[in-house]
Amino acid sequence: MTAGQGPAPAPDSGHHRPRDSMSKPRIASGPRTFMRLPWVEDPLAEGVGRIDVAVVGVPTDSAVSYRSGARFGPEAIRSASILLRDHNPATGIDITRTLSMVDAGDAPVVPGYHELTLSRLEDHLTPLYERGLLPLLLGGDHSLTMAELRAMARVHGPVSVLHFDAHGDVLDDYYGVKHFHGTMFRRGVEEGVIDPHHSLQAGMRGSVHPDDVDVGKALGYEVIDWPELAAMAPEVFGRRVRERVGDRPLLVSFDIDFLDPAYAPGTGTPEVGGPTSYQALQLLRSLGPLNYRSLDIVEVAPPYDHADITSHAASVIAFELLGQVALRTRAASTDTSETDPEESGAKA
Repeated sequence: MTAGQGPAPAPDSGHHRPRDSMSKPRIASGPRTFMRLPWVEDPLAEGVGRIDVAVVGVPTDSAVSYRSGARFGPEAIRSASILLRDHNPATGIDITRTLSMVDAGDAPVVPGYHELTLSRLEDHLTPLYERGLLPLLLGGDHSLTMAELRAMARVHGPVSVLHFDAHGDVLDDYYGVKHFHGTMFRRGVEEGVIDPHHSLQAGMRGSVHPDDVDVGKALGYEVIDWPELAAMAPEVFGRRVRERVGDRPLLVSFDIDFLDPAYAPGTGTPEVGGPTSYQALQLLRSLGPLNYRSLDIVEVAPPYDHADITSHAASVIAFELLGQVALRTRAASTDTSETDPEESGAKA
C-alpha cells in the first residue's frame, strides 16, 4: 500500500470516486466531468451516499469589465481535468480515497442578468453549506464569489477569505454599478459576510488604481502584493496565512490572473509580471490543513487561451487545493482514531 493511502472504499460504501482511466482511455471515458468524477446533479438527494466535495460550474461572465468569455470556463476546466490522477505527491495522499467527490453540474445562471444570477447562485449553494459539503466552484467571472460569500455567511457567519489575484477587487463601484467582478471584497466587508481581520489578499500588481492596496488594508485585510510575495519563501507565506486565518471557516478564491499571462493567457484582465504556475503551486502547498469550507477558481476565459494552457493550470490549481482539503480530512481522521475511547466517554 502506498504511503498516505488508505484501503480502497468498498464498492457499496457510497464513496464517490472517478471513473477508472485504465478501463477506458481518459478521452473516451464518457461525459466530461471534473476529474472524471460521477455526475450527481443533486448531491443532497436521498441515497447518493456520503459526499465531501461537490464541484459546481458557474458559467457566467455578465459582470466582466474587459474581455468576456469566462462563461466557457467551467467546460474548459472540466475538459482539461480528465488528465488529473488520484494521487497528490505534495501531500502523499490519494485525494479520491480520502474525499468522496462528485461533479454536481452547473448552477442556475441568467445570462445578462447579473443580480438575478447572484441570487439564484446563493440559493443554490446555501443547502450545500448547511449539509456540510464543500463546494468547488468553477467560474465564471469573479463576481460569483459574492453569492458564495452570502451563502456561506448564512451558515457560518462572517467568514475568512484567502484571495489570490492580480487585483484587489475592492472598488466601490464601476460606472455607478455596485456589483461587478471588481467590487466583491469591498461589498463583502460592508455586508458583514467577510471577516477582513482574519482574511488575506495576495498577488496584487500591475497598473491598478493607486489606492487599491491601501483600500484593502483600510478595510481590514492583510495585503501581500506580488513584489513582497515574490521575495517570500512559500513556507513563510503559509505560516502567515495560518496565523491570520486560524481555524475559522475559510473560503479560498483563486483568480487565474494571479498567474503571469505567459502561464495563463486565457483570462479577461491579464496582468504581466506575475508568478509562474510552479510558484503558485508552491504557495498553495504551503497552506496546510486549514478549515476549508469553499473553493473557487475564476476568470478562465478559453477564447483567449492557447493550447489549453490556462484550463490545465486551473485544473491543477483545483487539484492542489483539494490536496490541502484532503490533508485536513486526513488529520481530522487521525485525531479521531487516536482519541482515547474512555476519555471520550468521560467527556460526553
